[in-house]
Amino acid sequence: MLNTIVHGQATDKPSLLIAHGLYGSARNWGVICKRLSDERQVVAVDMRNHGQSAWTQGHSYPEMAEDLAEVIIAHGGQMDVIGHSMGGKASMMLALNHPELVNRLIVADIAPVPYGHSQIQFIEAMRAVDFDQVERRPDVESQLAAAGVEPALQSFFTQSLDIPNKGWRLNLDTLAQHMPKIMSFPETVAQWPGAVLFLSGGTSDYVRREDRETILARFPNARFAKIPGAGHWLHAEKPREFEANARAFLNA
Repeated sequence: MLNTIVHGQATDKPSLLIAHGLYGSARNWGVICKRLSDERQVVAVDMRNHGQSAWTQGHSYPEMAEDLAEVIIAHGGQMDVIGHSMGGKASMMLALNHPELVNRLIVADIAPVPYGHSQIQFIEAMRAVDFDQVERRPDVESQLAAAGVEPALQSFFTQSLDIPNKGWRLNLDTLAQHMPKIMSFPETVAQWPGAVLFLSGGTSDYVRREDRETILARFPNARFAKIPGAGHWLHAEKPREFEANARAFLNA
């Protein structure tokens, strides 16, 4: 089963599962998890090939959906779910393939559509780090900066450092191999009629107005909201606003 970090105790409200995005981890969501756990238990996962979870050869959205289903079943059988980016696509796949396991769903800054860009440049930057020259996290940040990685992403990526073992808590080989799948979304005619909030960054172009027809075909009861001034990493850039939107939707 996926590695999990559990915040708080079970209450009369549904427990909440949080699935991070590409190159992330459960730890990235610590602040929001702790704040939302004042009302409900929150379970953050390390997705496969990330963090402390197992490294696997496969990295498809149906496989990731099964990983999330296993966690939900282990925690009682149904949960609210928040998924960001890659984790948002996995969460959508979960709802489509296991509708009985999802109560309410928040999809953070992603749509069930293929994207034309790639994130492979960041794998190349991480692969290029010379760990013989690394003693502390800033040593890696300086190497990533030299590779053209912006400061906010340097900080984000280095949360997945494994300095004692001179490497990353990311299966870069598998992620690189499956990058086309990660940037796409499986074709399906399945629908999930539950309550879904597509919460996007106001300055992000990951969820476009022209995507809404595709979204509503899969999620006919979807709602849409934006956080002004936030980009793709909206939960990190505007954590209080993200928390407020999530809390209002989950408690509706």
